[in-house]
Amino acid sequence: MGRRARLGLVLCLAALWAGGLAAAVDEEGNQDESLESKTLSAEDQVKDHSTGTRVVAGQIFLESGKSDSQSEDEENIHSQEEEKENLVEELNSLEMSNLLNKDLEEAEIQNPALTAIGGTADGEPCHFPFLFMEKEYAECTADGREDGRLWCATTYDYKKDQKWGFCETEEQSNKRRQMQEAEDVYQTGMKILNESSKKAQKKEAYQYLLKAADMNHTKAMEKVSYALLFGDYLKQNIQSSKELFEKLTEEGSPKGQMALGFLYASGLGVNSSQAKALVYYTFGALGGNLIAHMILGYRYWAGIGVLQSCESALTHYRLVANHVASDISLTGGTVVQRIRLADEVENPGMASGMLEEDLIQYYQFLAEKGDVQAQVGLGQLHLHGGRGVEQNHQRAFEYFNQAANAGNSHAMAFLGKMYSEGSDVVPQSNETALQYFKKAADMGNPVGQSGLGMAYLYGRGVPVNYELALKYFQKAAEQGWVDGQLQLGSMYYNGIGVKRDYKQALKYFNLASQGGHILAFYNLAQMHATGTGVMRSCHTAVELFKNVCERGRWSERLMTAYNSYKDGDSNSAVVQYLLLAEQGYEVAQSNAAFILDQKASIVGENETYPRALLHWNRAASQGYTVARIKLGDYHFYGFGTDVDYETAFIHYRLASEQQHSAQAMFNLGYMHEKGLGIKQDIHLAKRFYDMAAEASPDAQVPVFLALCKLGVIYSLQYVREINIREIFSHIDMDQLLGPEWDLYLMTIIALLLGTIIAYRQRQHQAIPRPAGLRPAVPQQEPPPEHQPPQ
Repeated sequence: MGRRARLGLVLCLAALWAGGLAAAVDEEGNQDESLESKTLSAEDQVKDHSTGTRVVAGQIFLESGKSDSQSEDEENIHSQEEEKENLVEELNSLEMSNLLNKDLEEAEIQNPALTAIGGTADGEPCHFPFLFMEKEYAECTADGREDGRLWCATTYDYKKDQKWGFCETEEQSNKRRQMQEAEDVYQTGMKILNESSKKAQKKEAYQYLLKAADMNHTKAMEKVSYALLFGDYLKQNIQSSKELFEKLTEEGSPKGQMALGFLYASGLGVNSSQAKALVYYTFGALGGNLIAHMILGYRYWAGIGVLQSCESALTHYRLVANHVASDISLTGGTVVQRIRLADEVENPGMASGMLEEDLIQYYQFLAEKGDVQAQVGLGQLHLHGGRGVEQNHQRAFEYFNQAANAGNSHAMAFLGKMYSEGSDVVPQSNETALQYFKKAADMGNPVGQSGLGMAYLYGRGVPVNYELALKYFQKAAEQGWVDGQLQLGSMYYNGIGVKRDYKQALKYFNLASQGGHILAFYNLAQMHATGTGVMRSCHTAVELFKNVCERGRWSERLMTAYNSYKDGDSNSAVVQYLLLAEQGYEVAQSNAAFILDQKASIVGENETYPRALLHWNRAASQGYTVARIKLGDYHFYGFGTDVDYETAFIHYRLASEQQHSAQAMFNLGYMHEKGLGIKQDIHLAKRFYDMAAEASPDAQVPVFLALCKLGVIYSLQYVREINIREIFSHIDMDQLLGPEWDLYLMTIIALLLGTIIAYRQRQHQAIPRPAGLRPAVPQQEPPPEHQPPQ
């Protein structure tokens, strides 16, 4: 019994160790739960390196070989340390393997051989291999039986001895056939799901998946549970999805564990428990779920439910970033569209980055009429997707082909990229890609120059030539093309074709990152994480790795959530945004808070404001100005918390100082004017109002009105505070007008009286009246209302 316990403990430790170091990616490439890493083909490896190399994210990184400037002493010390580490690892691995082998041997002795059940040799051990119908079988088979039940022979020659028995009971056989049937149903549903783009067909596919899930098919249950959670092609049902997640968790599914952790973290269908959420996230991460790793990375980075630890965050984020970077193709992958619902509602005129359907149709009309720029633009949109346009390589190829035939170098270069990468639409062809790259490069196109450099760097269709690769990358980089900058930085980093220069590598990686290249962020993160060429900075490395992780395939759910919100399904949208918010997407945190602020019905009425406050707080900590102002508003009005003017003032001040928000400055002016959370100070109020007007033209009108009100209040306050009698009692007339001020005053009064008398006399003399005559009184016409009708 002790040996069995030791064997189980060893196996558990080995599984945890393997899962923690190298998380296995889920077989299914589901964009919501995991990401399949993509290995590079043999032709992508550089052939002329004598030293060991490795390819990370499409870049060459040398395993060995130091720069010329490094001293031999450093190399010797490093080699000694490596020898020590290798020795320790070898000893540990030998000890572990010996222990495992010993326990496994004992386990094999304890486990009896497979015995026949029923048949003509009941209870006898199966004989492998055995001969049946002139064919040897090394395992149980269903051949020769119509019911599909597995059987084996107990002697080598079944025909001669007729000794056989079943390998399974009838119950086991029925269960196996049921699982096979479930697998067939699942594959049918997945085929329809993957091959169709129409909503009705996808709903039909999920009916097959529902049937397979009812038959306890694990992958089908995973698909259906997430569909029920998000309302994807099935009616949203949080309770049913929770039950499926619990069932999957009992079976050890990492996707189920991660999702159950999400439910406990967000309080959907269960009582919120951050402790339980952390446990399930940890098990999901150990099982290889990349979403769980990403969530744990964010939690350790922000200190949510755990002690803040930059190194722990770095471990989780780096693992996910490795998979994301390895999946990046030459064409760059899909575009992540980040749309803020708060900005879209408060500023309806502001462009959200989405293209209207009418505008797309207009561009299509121009492309059909032969407009080359429209053809290239639509080709790029369909190649990468985004801005409301779905990724479609077929249409991208057609548009690029039309523009290339018209002589456009940009279209030629992108055709080269499509042929170099290969897809279901465009077969991979180095020769064809090289032709297009050469044509584009000869016309001075940086995309073509960069593609030609890649061909010479990796030997795609041409012999490897680092000098030519460097030359073309430099030409592309000089024109600001990010791929050229990235590859040039990689060559300087590894010393390929040039002397190794980390400063130059850092320079070009920074330039490429300004253009938004994912691999540039990834390589910069690696440099900061290891302190290569720069001072080691865990914080910078985590932020860069986080940026890379947020470009993974799961980011496509940002657009799915946005479309759900636009279609009026706020409950589906908020759940999707909440999961993305758990992963650390700031835009998802603010959008989830915005929908909860609108009183989403999926949570209780009393819980909307507290939950919205939580996500506004997380978004604000990532630097979103509107979220910081919202925090001030929530504390000012008491939404989801107690009224706290001092905390509100702090949030407004942070938004004012860090993001120079005009709204925050205006609010600070108002609080100074009223004395809320701060001592009343009209002068400071005016100062903040003036700052708000300077910060934004939109604030000038409300600031003008506020200043007018402030002026009236100031005047009334001044009048109320002064005492008129006290003022006159303090006036010294002798000092003000001189010692004979009374004579001056009497003289002025006499002059005024004389002027008035003279004026009155002149008025009487101006109209002479003859005696005995009276002025004639004109007849007055009756008022109009008393006139008789005509």
